[in-house]
Amino acid sequence: MNEEVFNRKGARKAQDIPLEVMELLNQGKIETVNLTEWLAIDHVQLITTVFPVLGIDQDKVDLISKAIVAQKKPSAMHTTKLIGSTLHQLYSKTKNLNEVLDKLSSHLSDTIRCYAPYLIGLDENLTIEEKLTKAQGLVADKHFGVREVVWMALRPEIDSNLEEAISILSEWTKNEDENIRRFTTESTRPRGVWCKHIERLKESPEVALPILENLKADNSKYVQDSVGNWLNDASKSRPEFVIGLCDRWQKESPTKATEKIIKRAKRTIDTK
Repeated sequence: MNEEVFNRKGARKAQDIPLEVMELLNQGKIETVNLTEWLAIDHVQLITTVFPVLGIDQDKVDLISKAIVAQKKPSAMHTTKLIGSTLHQLYSKTKNLNEVLDKLSSHLSDTIRCYAPYLIGLDENLTIEEKLTKAQGLVADKHFGVREVVWMALRPEIDSNLEEAISILSEWTKNEDENIRRFTTESTRPRGVWCKHIERLKESPEVALPILENLKADNSKYVQDSVGNWLNDASKSRPEFVIGLCDRWQKESPTKATEKIIKRAKRTIDTK
């Protein structure tokens, strides 16, 4: 494998992805480096190549492959969820569930790791605290794709156990890892992206103050953007809450970090 493959920036269009790169991606031998590559993955080819090596029975691989092909409106996100949820269904009542989860979570391919969060999020034997704890390694994954999928996979459980989840996540805001801190706001955004809204937080955003307050001066741009986006979501249903909070933060935390968060938080309000 040449250095150009490892050091590539990634094509802007799917048709411009080099054949060698696409083959390696679909064999699970390299990670995607941008969204274009992530969206271009052939999931049938990938699981057909990788899953048998992980010890997943061929009949299960065939069943999942047929389900992928049968989708009426396929997309990378839907396919990822389909594979993860089907794996959970197939292994949830077996002794091999954790073994499969571990193999997926530690695989070289980021796309393979993206299937893993659903084996956690859908596990009815785990409490919300156990699910969050078990998923923290994936939350801290170095790859953007895995980090996005994991919050989407756990979001329904967070919504269903909101107070307890916020209590747990407020402690995560103190973690040294910016990916873990970002998860606390990204997974609880009132409106979010590509996901169902959390109605409780649209109407009562103050419920999430234990998280927001701890991040109002976070030094990571990655976290600042997420906090700003969270509050911008809230501003569409509770603008007075966001205005009041931002006014208070300006007085309590006159830092550049807080200033950036406030600017992002009020972008919808400021256009009216």
